[in-house]
Amino acid sequence: MPTDTMLILKELRVLAVPAGAAIITLAALLVLRSIVFRVLDRWAARSSSKAVDIVAATFRSPTVYWALAVSIYLGIAVSDMPARYLFYLTRAIHILIVLSVTVAAANLFGRVFSSYVTRHELPLPTTGLAQGIIKGTILVLGSVIILGLLGVSIAPIVTALGVGGLAVALAMQDTLANLFAGIHILVEKSIRVGDFIEIEGGLKGYVDDITWRTTRIRMIPNNMVVIPNNKLSQSIVTNYYMPEKGMNLYIPVGVSYSSDPDHIEKVLLEVARDAVGHVDGMLANPPPEVLFMPGFGDSALEFRLVVRVGEVFEQYRVQHELRKRIFKRFRDEGIEIPFPHRTVYIREDRTWKSRQSHSSSSSVQTS
Repeated sequence: MPTDTMLILKELRVLAVPAGAAIITLAALLVLRSIVFRVLDRWAARSSSKAVDIVAATFRSPTVYWALAVSIYLGIAVSDMPARYLFYLTRAIHILIVLSVTVAAANLFGRVFSSYVTRHELPLPTTGLAQGIIKGTILVLGSVIILGLLGVSIAPIVTALGVGGLAVALAMQDTLANLFAGIHILVEKSIRVGDFIEIEGGLKGYVDDITWRTTRIRMIPNNMVVIPNNKLSQSIVTNYYMPEKGMNLYIPVGVSYSSDPDHIEKVLLEVARDAVGHVDGMLANPPPEVLFMPGFGDSALEFRLVVRVGEVFEQYRVQHELRKRIFKRFRDEGIEIPFPHRTVYIREDRTWKSRQSHSSSSSVQTS
């Protein structure tokens, strides 16, 4: 019994050294990590750049695993464990480090890409699909490295994927069609995140995101519509933000036939020019314009006031204000806005009347 106790104490003494080294190293690294991130947080608070925030957000979690891996590795280095155990533990630590570095790199490149494109206003997509392609590429590279550490050959896997790729493609036709349609939309840049579009059928809204399978459109009432990318790519789409956000607004105006066209044009231009600077969303350039429409209406002379608005959603507010101003000005000027009317001619049917009178006289003679 004393011999067994001494053996146990000896084994505990052997394990105490690497365990103590690992714990002390882990504590020191966690303290150092805390100090570094406090400095980064203060630096980010004083700096206007988002680079420090991106770095801190990306490496805050992976550094915990790195500290744990380094401490375990140091504990193993000072231990007297058999070589075969050291080999497997060391390989496990390497895989953990490669995995955490891969995930951190994928998040870092995704955030840097999105921040760079947004800051420089580049005509590149910053959608979920673009982020997924970037992160997916880095994760695939990391997976290849991990398989190499495990001693797994890549060639048979590639061969198996090539053979089974046809079966997968046939089974996932809809998913792959949506994926490639989303990539086509991103590459073509005809629809971008943030654009206001109208899809064939009357659906209107802002493009909220383009993912690997669907495109999300936020409608004006703040409802979200999810459309498969394949359906969107086959639809006729009107993009109100291309080639630019500004657009012309046409306001039809009808006046009485007794009105002077030159006077109407002058009044409408004065109303539009006075509204510039007072109506939100209405632009001064190009200046307002009045068009006397071709042809003559059934009840009125038809004009069209043309003004410029900043974007499609502002047309409703501008149209609302201009219609009120035009109505008040017409009332002050005594300009009539006619109601639709028709001239009806009543024709007497003399043949029917003569027949009716003849029938009446015959009935009197009979009586």
